[in-house]
Amino acid sequence: MKKLVAGILLSVSAMTLAACGGGDNSSSNGDSKELVVGASNGIHTEVLEKAQPLLEEQGIDLVIETYQDYVLPNQDLESGDLDANYFQHIPYLESQMADHGYDFANAGGIHIEPIGVYSKKYKSLDELPDGGTILISNSVADHGRVLSILEAEGLITLAEGIDKTKAEVKDIVDNPKNLQFDAEYEAALLVQMYENEEGDAVLINSNYAIDAGINPLEDSIAIEKTDSPYVNIIAVQSGDEENKEIKALVEVLKSKEIQDFISEEWDGSVVPVK
Repeated sequence: MKKLVAGILLSVSAMTLAACGGGDNSSSNGDSKELVVGASNGIHTEVLEKAQPLLEEQGIDLVIETYQDYVLPNQDLESGDLDANYFQHIPYLESQMADHGYDFANAGGIHIEPIGVYSKKYKSLDELPDGGTILISNSVADHGRVLSILEAEGLITLAEGIDKTKAEVKDIVDNPKNLQFDAEYEAALLVQMYENEEGDAVLINSNYAIDAGINPLEDSIAIEKTDSPYVNIIAVQSGDEENKEIKALVEVLKSKEIQDFISEEWDGSVVPVK
Protein backbone atom coordinates (compact mmCIF):
# COMPACT_ATOMS: atom_id res chain seq x y z
CA MET A 1 0.00 0.00 0.00
CA LYS A 2 1.40 3.37 -0.98
CA LYS A 3 0.04 6.67 0.20
CA LEU A 4 0.53 10.10 -1.30
CA VAL A 5 -0.72 13.02 0.79
CA ALA A 6 -1.20 16.06 -1.45
CA GLY A 7 -0.53 19.74 -0.86
CA ILE A 8 1.37 20.80 2.19
CA LEU A 9 0.99 17.48 3.92
CA LEU A 10 4.00 15.22 4.00
CA SER A 11 4.35 12.11 1.94
CA VAL A 12 4.00 9.02 4.08
CA SER A 13 5.89 5.88 3.21
CA ALA A 14 3.79 2.88 3.98
CA MET A 15 4.52 -0.77 4.49
CA THR A 16 3.06 -3.46 2.33
CA LEU A 17 0.57 -5.06 4.65
CA ALA A 18 -1.60 -8.12 4.76
CA ALA A 19 -4.34 -6.61 6.88
CA CYS A 20 -7.46 -8.67 6.93
CA GLY A 21 -10.04 -6.44 8.61
CA GLY A 22 -10.93 -8.70 11.48
CA GLY A 23 -10.23 -12.02 9.79
CA ASP A 24 -7.45 -14.47 10.60
CA ASN A 25 -4.33 -12.34 11.09
CA SER A 26 -1.96 -15.25 11.74
CA SER A 27 1.60 -14.32 10.87
CA SER A 28 4.59 -16.49 10.17
CA ASN A 29 5.74 -16.03 13.79
CA GLY A 30 4.10 -19.08 15.31
CA ASP A 31 0.68 -18.36 16.76
CA SER A 32 1.07 -14.55 16.94
CA LYS A 33 -1.70 -12.44 15.45
CA GLU A 34 -1.01 -9.35 13.38
CA LEU A 35 -3.06 -6.28 14.25
CA VAL A 36 -2.72 -3.31 11.88
CA VAL A 37 -3.62 0.05 13.41
CA GLY A 38 -3.49 3.43 11.68
CA ALA A 39 -2.47 6.40 13.82
CA SER A 40 -1.69 10.09 13.53
CA ASN A 41 1.98 10.89 13.68
CA GLY A 42 3.07 12.03 17.14
CA ILE A 43 1.07 11.31 20.29
CA HIS A 44 -1.04 8.45 18.92
CA THR A 45 1.93 6.71 17.34
CA GLU A 46 4.06 7.07 20.47
CA VAL A 47 1.32 5.61 22.67
CA LEU A 48 0.94 2.63 20.34
CA GLU A 49 4.71 2.09 20.27
CA LYS A 50 4.67 1.96 24.07
CA ALA A 51 1.89 -0.64 23.86
CA GLN A 52 3.68 -2.88 21.34
CA PRO A 53 5.73 -4.96 23.81
CA LEU A 54 2.72 -5.39 26.12
CA LEU A 55 0.66 -6.75 23.24
CA GLU A 56 3.55 -8.91 22.09
CA GLU A 57 3.40 -10.65 25.48
CA GLN A 58 -0.17 -11.64 24.54
CA GLY A 59 0.87 -12.98 21.13
CA ILE A 60 -0.25 -9.91 19.20
CA ASP A 61 2.05 -8.31 16.64
CA LEU A 62 0.97 -4.65 16.55
CA VAL A 63 1.80 -3.03 13.21
CA ILE A 64 1.48 0.76 13.22
CA GLU A 65 0.62 2.68 10.06
CA THR A 66 1.42 6.38 10.44
CA TYR A 67 -0.70 9.10 8.81
CA GLN A 68 -0.32 12.84 8.39
CA ASP A 69 -3.96 13.62 7.60
CA TYR A 70 -7.46 12.97 8.94
CA VAL A 71 -9.00 11.48 5.79
CA LEU A 72 -7.00 8.42 4.77
CA PRO A 73 -7.18 6.57 8.12
CA ASN A 74 -10.95 6.17 7.84
CA GLN A 75 -10.81 5.33 4.15
CA ASP A 76 -8.26 2.60 4.87
CA LEU A 77 -10.29 1.29 7.80
CA GLU A 78 -13.37 1.09 5.60
CA SER A 79 -11.46 -0.72 2.83
CA GLY A 80 -10.00 -3.26 5.26
CA ASP A 81 -6.39 -2.11 4.91
CA LEU A 82 -6.49 -1.38 8.65
CA ASP A 83 -7.96 -3.39 11.51
CA ALA A 84 -8.43 -0.22 13.58
CA ASN A 85 -7.40 3.40 13.72
CA TYR A 86 -6.44 5.72 16.55
CA PHE A 87 -6.49 9.39 15.65
CA GLN A 88 -10.01 10.81 15.99
CA HIS A 89 -12.38 11.96 18.69
CA ILE A 90 -16.01 10.89 19.00
CA PRO A 91 -17.73 13.88 17.32
CA TYR A 92 -15.36 13.59 14.34
CA LEU A 93 -16.08 9.87 14.03
CA GLU A 94 -19.81 10.55 14.11
CA SER A 95 -19.55 13.26 11.46
CA GLN A 96 -17.45 11.03 9.22
CA MET A 97 -19.97 8.20 9.48
CA ALA A 98 -22.80 10.60 8.65
CA ASP A 99 -20.95 12.15 5.70
CA HIS A 100 -19.47 9.01 4.16
CA GLY A 101 -21.73 6.19 5.30
CA TYR A 102 -18.97 4.40 7.19
CA ASP A 103 -20.17 1.55 9.40
CA PHE A 104 -17.71 2.04 12.26
CA ALA A 105 -17.80 1.50 16.01
CA ASN A 106 -16.06 3.09 18.97
CA ALA A 107 -14.04 0.29 20.61
CA GLY A 108 -12.88 2.46 23.51
CA GLY A 109 -11.78 5.95 24.56
CA ILE A 110 -8.08 6.40 25.33
CA HIS A 111 -7.17 10.04 25.90
CA ILE A 112 -8.09 13.70 25.47
CA GLU A 113 -5.88 16.28 23.75
CA PRO A 114 -7.17 19.65 25.01
CA ILE A 115 -7.34 22.46 22.45
CA GLY A 116 -5.57 25.61 23.57
CA VAL A 117 -5.99 29.28 22.71
CA TYR A 118 -2.65 30.85 21.70
CA SER A 119 -1.54 34.38 20.98
CA LYS A 120 1.79 36.06 20.30
CA LYS A 121 0.18 39.46 20.82
CA TYR A 122 -1.80 39.10 24.03
CA LYS A 123 -1.21 37.44 27.38
CA SER A 124 -4.85 36.85 28.29
CA LEU A 125 -8.25 36.56 26.68
CA ASP A 126 -9.27 39.81 28.38
CA GLU A 127 -6.69 41.64 26.28
CA LEU A 128 -8.19 40.55 22.96
CA PRO A 129 -9.29 43.68 21.09
CA ASP A 130 -12.77 44.57 19.90
CA GLY A 131 -13.17 43.06 16.44
CA GLY A 132 -10.20 40.76 16.99
CA THR A 133 -9.66 37.86 14.58
CA ILE A 134 -9.75 34.29 15.88
CA LEU A 135 -8.20 31.62 13.62
CA ILE A 136 -9.72 28.14 13.84
CA SER A 137 -9.52 24.89 11.90
CA ASN A 138 -11.64 24.42 8.79
CA SER A 139 -12.76 21.08 10.23
CA VAL A 140 -16.46 21.62 10.92
CA ALA A 141 -16.32 18.81 13.48
CA ASP A 142 -14.07 21.05 15.63
CA HIS A 143 -16.13 24.23 15.39
CA GLY A 144 -18.51 23.33 18.21
CA ARG A 145 -15.53 22.37 20.30
CA VAL A 146 -13.64 25.65 19.91
CA LEU A 147 -16.80 27.72 20.30
CA SER A 148 -17.61 25.85 23.51
CA ILE A 149 -14.15 26.70 24.84
CA LEU A 150 -14.67 30.39 24.10
CA GLU A 151 -18.13 30.27 25.65
CA ALA A 152 -16.72 28.67 28.80
CA GLU A 153 -14.22 31.54 28.98
CA GLY A 154 -17.05 34.11 28.72
CA LEU A 155 -16.12 35.51 25.31
CA ILE A 156 -19.29 34.43 23.49
CA THR A 157 -22.69 32.88 24.17
CA LEU A 158 -24.19 30.12 22.05
CA ALA A 159 -27.90 29.69 21.38
CA GLU A 160 -29.80 27.74 24.01
CA GLY A 161 -30.94 24.22 23.24
CA ILE A 162 -28.39 23.42 20.53
CA ASP A 163 -26.05 20.44 20.49
CA LYS A 164 -22.84 22.30 21.27
CA THR A 165 -20.68 19.61 19.69
CA LYS A 166 -22.31 20.64 16.39
CA ALA A 167 -22.38 24.40 16.99
CA GLU A 168 -21.29 26.77 14.23
CA VAL A 169 -20.36 30.43 14.17
CA LYS A 170 -23.95 31.27 13.16
CA ASP A 171 -25.10 29.86 16.52
CA ILE A 172 -23.38 32.66 18.44
CA VAL A 173 -26.07 34.89 19.97
CA ASP A 174 -23.84 37.18 22.04
CA ASN A 175 -20.38 38.37 21.04
CA PRO A 176 -19.46 41.40 23.19
CA LYS A 177 -16.01 41.86 21.63
CA ASN A 178 -17.36 41.43 18.07
CA LEU A 179 -14.79 38.72 17.49
CA GLN A 180 -14.30 37.67 13.87
CA PHE A 181 -13.82 33.97 13.13
CA ASP A 182 -11.60 32.83 10.27
CA ALA A 183 -12.05 29.11 9.61
CA GLU A 184 -10.22 28.74 6.30
CA TYR A 185 -7.19 26.77 7.45
CA GLU A 186 -6.09 23.16 7.73
CA ALA A 187 -5.51 22.24 11.38
CA ALA A 188 -1.86 21.44 10.61
CA LEU A 189 -1.26 25.03 9.41
CA LEU A 190 -2.44 26.75 12.58
CA VAL A 191 0.86 26.34 14.43
CA GLN A 192 2.71 28.18 11.65
CA MET A 193 0.08 30.92 11.62
CA TYR A 194 0.54 31.34 15.35
CA GLU A 195 4.33 31.51 14.94
CA ASN A 196 3.85 34.11 12.18
CA GLU A 197 1.66 36.18 14.55
CA GLU A 198 -1.31 35.98 12.20
CA GLY A 199 -4.69 36.78 13.72
CA ASP A 200 -5.16 37.88 17.31
CA ALA A 201 -5.60 34.37 18.70
CA VAL A 202 -5.32 30.86 17.27
CA LEU A 203 -6.96 27.68 18.55
CA ILE A 204 -4.60 24.73 18.12
CA ASN A 205 -5.04 21.03 18.84
CA SER A 206 -2.54 19.83 21.43
CA ASN A 207 -1.09 17.17 19.13
CA TYR A 208 0.06 19.83 16.66
CA ALA A 209 1.24 22.15 19.44
CA ILE A 210 3.30 19.43 21.12
CA ASP A 211 4.82 18.30 17.80
CA ALA A 212 5.98 21.91 17.28
CA GLY A 213 7.57 22.15 20.73
CA ILE A 214 4.75 24.25 22.19
CA ASN A 215 3.66 23.41 25.74
CA PRO A 216 -0.15 23.68 25.90
CA LEU A 217 -0.19 24.18 29.67
CA GLU A 218 2.48 26.88 29.70
CA ASP A 219 2.11 28.62 26.34
CA SER A 220 -1.66 28.85 25.89
CA ILE A 221 -3.68 31.78 27.22
CA ALA A 222 -6.63 29.41 27.78
CA ILE A 223 -7.13 25.67 27.45
CA GLU A 224 -10.01 23.23 27.15
CA LYS A 225 -11.24 21.68 30.39
CA THR A 226 -10.54 18.00 31.00
CA ASP A 227 -14.24 17.06 31.10
CA SER A 228 -14.37 17.54 27.32
CA PRO A 229 -16.46 15.04 25.30
CA TYR A 230 -13.74 15.02 22.62
CA VAL A 231 -12.14 11.73 23.60
CA ASN A 232 -9.67 10.14 21.18
CA ILE A 233 -10.76 6.59 20.49
CA ILE A 234 -9.94 3.28 18.86
CA ALA A 235 -12.27 3.04 15.86
CA VAL A 236 -13.04 -0.26 14.11
CA GLN A 237 -15.51 -1.64 11.62
CA SER A 238 -18.82 -2.41 13.33
CA GLY A 239 -18.70 -5.84 14.96
CA ASP A 240 -14.91 -5.89 15.25
CA GLU A 241 -15.03 -4.23 18.67
CA GLU A 242 -15.69 -7.70 20.10
CA ASN A 243 -12.64 -9.26 18.44
CA LYS A 244 -10.12 -10.66 20.90
CA GLU A 245 -7.20 -8.65 19.51
CA ILE A 246 -9.14 -5.37 19.49
CA LYS A 247 -10.28 -5.88 23.08
CA ALA A 248 -6.71 -6.67 24.10
CA LEU A 249 -5.49 -3.48 22.39
CA VAL A 250 -8.02 -1.32 24.24
CA GLU A 251 -7.28 -3.01 27.57
CA VAL A 252 -3.56 -2.39 27.17
CA LEU A 253 -4.07 1.24 26.16
CA LYS A 254 -6.26 1.77 29.24
CA SER A 255 -3.83 -0.04 31.54
CA LYS A 256 -2.11 1.81 34.37
CA GLU A 257 1.25 1.47 32.62
CA ILE A 258 0.04 3.26 29.50
CA GLN A 259 -2.04 5.81 31.41
CA ASP A 260 0.98 6.68 33.55
CA PHE A 261 3.11 6.96 30.41
CA ILE A 262 0.63 9.41 28.83
CA SER A 263 0.43 11.55 31.96
CA GLU A 264 4.20 11.66 32.49
CA GLU A 265 5.33 11.92 28.87
CA TRP A 266 3.19 14.99 28.14
CA ASP A 267 3.08 16.42 31.66
CA GLY A 268 -0.69 16.81 31.75
CA SER A 269 -1.04 18.25 28.24
CA VAL A 270 -2.53 14.92 27.17
CA VAL A 271 -5.05 13.40 29.57
CA PRO A 272 -5.73 9.62 29.75
CA VAL A 273 -9.31 8.40 30.01
CA LYS A 274 -10.12 5.95 32.79
